[in-house]
Amino acid sequence: MRELLEESFRAAVAAADPLQIVAPHLPAPPRGRVFVAAAGKAAASMALAVETQWNHACEGIAITRYGHGLPTKKIRVVEAGHPVPDAAGEAAAREILHQVRQLRENDLLLVLLSGGGSSLLALPAEGVSMAELKSLTARLLKSGATIQEMNTVRKHLSTVAGGRLAAASRAPVLALIISDVTGDDPTHIASGPCAPDPTTCEDARAILAKYGIAAPARFSESPKPGDAAFARVENRVIATAHRSLEAAAAVFEKAGIAPVILGDTITGEASEVAKVMAALVREVQSFDEPWPRPVALLSGGECTVTLHGDGGRGGRCSEFLLSLGIEVSDVWAIAADTDGIDGSEDNAGAVLTPDSLSRASTMSLSAKALLAQHDSYGFFSTLGDLVVTGPTRTNVNDFRAIVVE
Repeated sequence: MRELLEESFRAAVAAADPLQIVAPHLPAPPRGRVFVAAAGKAAASMALAVETQWNHACEGIAITRYGHGLPTKKIRVVEAGHPVPDAAGEAAAREILHQVRQLRENDLLLVLLSGGGSSLLALPAEGVSMAELKSLTARLLKSGATIQEMNTVRKHLSTVAGGRLAAASRAPVLALIISDVTGDDPTHIASGPCAPDPTTCEDARAILAKYGIAAPARFSESPKPGDAAFARVENRVIATAHRSLEAAAAVFEKAGIAPVILGDTITGEASEVAKVMAALVREVQSFDEPWPRPVALLSGGECTVTLHGDGGRGGRCSEFLLSLGIEVSDVWAIAADTDGIDGSEDNAGAVLTPDSLSRASTMSLSAKALLAQHDSYGFFSTLGDLVVTGPTRTNVNDFRAIVVE
């Protein structure tokens, strides 16, 4: 069963592999030059896909997370800070903006976006320092804010986010996007550098007030829907969490386990979402309702973990599993982030087995105490039940599968 769970996760990741999905979306070559601007955890693999599949001459820069680079020939790969931005990302973003401003009407700006692009393509607005942006990002990450809320704030502190990158180009713009946010709206993916921004500075201030975070002295307004600059811009989402869930569902179906996709837009505190899932599991276990056993309950989305105090090891996927294991027994489950990194450590997620808590008890591990400390990594690491993939170089958010036999 563990192998089946991990196979389903691999299928979900493969459905969003840039080396397989980018090529069909490449346009006819323009008369002029092509500049490629890539940002996100999938930036290097998307850039390599362009070089591999497209014979037209191109140049550009791809900014990705440290350890996520790949060897390319035409498009320079820059590794930078994530989830907190750093000087390497700032310098590369500045160079991208400079190059975009040099493009002319018969050129093409090809933008490759994926999850993580908000912090990697980080060029603070005038009057905002990188130190301020880093501090604010760190506080938002701990606050429990949703990715949409975080990006609303970041878009109003940026020179490239919130549609500004596309607005700076005189050339037509095509953005190919791997979605890591619920709803798959380009304005929220990588903070929407090529999409008009419906949010305002007042929205950003309200979000910071909601979480008790002091607002910076200066915000800058972003270009809005209807702006003439977007008449020559296309944002095209080429991979989503739902497509990955469908690929995983096929794995379970082949194994004789009925898959049920609960949705790819599940959000909320990870430990609380687990309690809702546990209630579904208990209903299936007790009454074979609303689905008869065996059944695989599949879901995606992006939960949050609100840290109370310092510390914490793990991420939202392993925290979800630990909470699930406390709530319900006799169940198999996997929860893993499709980018290969769950929170603060080196694992993509973990696997929950029917005997996880009993094994933990024999090792003097308190599941409830570790959950309270946000140390889900410590729990599953000690049991030997982490899922470690290394960087997948793609990202369509969290993947969860619960099998009720």
